[in-house]
Amino acid sequence: MDKSASLKADKTPQTSPEAPFTTFIQLDRKSPVPSAFRTAGTFTIVRLQSSAGLPDRITKLSPVPALLVSVSLKSLPSSSYQVWASDKLIPTSAVHPFRSNVIDFDSQPRCWAGSAFDYVHYSVPRKGLDDIAEDLGFGRVSDYRLAVLEDDLVVAQITKSILPFLGRGDHLSVLALDQFSIILGAHLLQQYGVLQKTARYSKGGLAPWQKRRALELLYENMHGRIRLSDIARECGLSVSHFARSFKTSFGISAHRWLIQQRIDYAKRLMTQTSLSLVDIATESGFKDQAVFTRSFHQFVGLAPEDGAGIS
Repeated sequence: MDKSASLKADKTPQTSPEAPFTTFIQLDRKSPVPSAFRTAGTFTIVRLQSSAGLPDRITKLSPVPALLVSVSLKSLPSSSYQVWASDKLIPTSAVHPFRSNVIDFDSQPRCWAGSAFDYVHYSVPRKGLDDIAEDLGFGRVSDYRLAVLEDDLVVAQITKSILPFLGRGDHLSVLALDQFSIILGAHLLQQYGVLQKTARYSKGGLAPWQKRRALELLYENMHGRIRLSDIARECGLSVSHFARSFKTSFGISAHRWLIQQRIDYAKRLMTQTSLSLVDIATESGFKDQAVFTRSFHQFVGLAPEDGAGIS
């Protein structure tokens, strides 16, 4: 396998319509606000920001069984915030930054915010949660605890880590979002799921043939357009089992491994060619030079122009 081959020639399986995605919606006083806010039938992250609040309550709907996880990014007074689940008004107090709501879409959650707000909403399909639960030895989880204005430090930290990518040009790859959904899903299961069994973690890594096949697929798809589910299927594993076994085998997640390979390839181009940083960024699978510079500094500790002599 030629690791030095140009990263432009991806052998990428077509991304399925169920691929996760992120979006940033900004509302003002003139923005029409639908009474029903419909999510996609996949894992999604939506940042919804308004400078004026909502004229009336909205209902949040999902085409598939799913959990709605909503995280506040700014304060709201108690007089400007209401939440309903199963047509019942939930008692609430003032909203503080990074407090979380976890509500099953089956209860047709409704909300109203009468003043400016900023929220991150996660739509987490139950199918993915069921797969993680089965892999952890929980079996199927029948119900999830309702939580409103929960002080959940894990969800808060997860949200802080994703914020820089919401509304920015360099969107996270589907591989990164797949990994993110597993981390969030495992926490939701253990913190909010009505569980029947104690988790039974498999501590083993990938078998040698699974390592070879996983790396083949990752090398062939260095731009990150492949799904974790595609690689897991080739290895005969569930997505969460594969993700955990890959980290056991290689010490890092599949997405982080992929970024490291891009950085290593870029370093070779910097020392062996006269390409500009813009061209090196493109050849190495990064969206643009700005994204390349951020990733390079994160992994190497230097800006690309300062690390040109690193081999």
